[in-house]
Amino acid sequence: MAKLQAPQALQSQPAAPDGGWGWVVVGALFVTSVLVFGIIRSMGVFFVEFVQYFGESAQAVSWITSIGLAMQQCVSPFGTALCNGYGARPVVMAGGCLSALGFILASQATCVTHLYLTLGVISGSGWALVFTPMVASVMQYFNRKRSLAMALGFTGVGLSSFAFSPLFQLLVEMYTWRGALLILGGLSLNMVACGALIRPLGTHKAVAALAPGESAWSCASIFHRAYSYLELSLLFQRPFLTYSLAITFFNCGYFVPYVHLVAHSRNEGFSQYQAAFVISATGVTDIVGRLVSGWASDLGRLRLPHMLVLWTGLLGLSLLMLPLGSLGGSYPGLLTISLAYGFCAGAMTPLVFAVVPEIVGMERMLGALGLLQMIESVGGLLGGPLSGLLKDLTGSYTASFLVAGGFLLLGTMVTTTLPHFFSGTDQHPLQRHARNHNNKQQQSPESGLMTNSISEKLDHIDTIPYSQPQLDRNSLQPEPEVYMPLNRSRTDDAATKC
Repeated sequence: MAKLQAPQALQSQPAAPDGGWGWVVVGALFVTSVLVFGIIRSMGVFFVEFVQYFGESAQAVSWITSIGLAMQQCVSPFGTALCNGYGARPVVMAGGCLSALGFILASQATCVTHLYLTLGVISGSGWALVFTPMVASVMQYFNRKRSLAMALGFTGVGLSSFAFSPLFQLLVEMYTWRGALLILGGLSLNMVACGALIRPLGTHKAVAALAPGESAWSCASIFHRAYSYLELSLLFQRPFLTYSLAITFFNCGYFVPYVHLVAHSRNEGFSQYQAAFVISATGVTDIVGRLVSGWASDLGRLRLPHMLVLWTGLLGLSLLMLPLGSLGGSYPGLLTISLAYGFCAGAMTPLVFAVVPEIVGMERMLGALGLLQMIESVGGLLGGPLSGLLKDLTGSYTASFLVAGGFLLLGTMVTTTLPHFFSGTDQHPLQRHARNHNNKQQQSPESGLMTNSISEKLDHIDTIPYSQPQLDRNSLQPEPEVYMPLNRSRTDDAATKC
């Protein structure tokens, strides 16, 4: 008789420790978020320089940031697939090197096309290999404190938004934009050190997926692993597709102020440093918003999708009001609306990633993050150039901000169509299974490690669709072996019932 064995992939997934070395990984996420999205948000300083130096339109220059953001998101599935195959540490370190190479080559650009290839394609691909694997690593280390850990890691984006805009303006004045890009290339190498700090939990998927004696390079094996690593089956599930569509709409409007707010402020007659300070001020409220959002999410008073809808709705309204703040040359009005925008944008960001396990389950989270980033890249690719085109057609950025706010409100409405959104239950059945499993462990702590081990095996065996002898849940010792009968006809009725 053939002995039934649990898949190695499930055996190699330890429980999240909710602390320990996980806080070091949170610190690494803090630094990488600074060097990825902190730089992306502050590229508006270079936007003005590129328009003047190359003599191109706002729409043409807007493609630099949009291509970089789209590459960061579109290449993410391949980054997560590499993580499933080889672990997050080497992938993040390679991404740091690639990001730095893009900035170094961009410092020698002679036309906008060169910036498309260097800052857009090369650095954007490096960001893809860094950001999503770092986010997944933090989420694997935390369960109860996941939202707070994500919020702390993402505070680097707000802090860098506060510091980078005036810093980049100073670097451009001292070393020109070429020297400033060269310095950013050196700073990006710090992501290599952040990748080295990742300690994987359990065995990565490449080792777990191979059965004994199976060839790793056969066509069937390669196809199976690619399908498994990329989690392509999620593309046929309505909840995941609905959420991806909502995030795509969010992405169309989210980055527009960080690309054009500096240029809008300059267009309204404010000085260079006044315009740069607007972005810096939004960075302060961004930090506060992330911390408030993470703290409120871990209280458990509202479900995460409900909190996400709340913050994205407020974010869309603040974008609609942004052009009103600068009417009549009112700098305090512009600054006030920008502060509100920064707070809502910061509160929204950790929830975008924290909601993913509720929809697909924790065991498919890494692949889901990669696919989500790829799908939403359409919004990141079109949002900036569309706002630049509206500016070229109308002569101001008012229409750009209004359309961006409309995209965010549209994404908010799409989010409300998720299954079970208006109920108080979890969206994904695996979340209820994990919660029941944790409750059973908490109700019998005196059973010790042996009981926990038996419970994990029982939970796994219950999911197998064949009738087989059950373990005694009241006993601390499991049966030595569980066998599957060779005569399938005896188990057909039981399998049908399962």
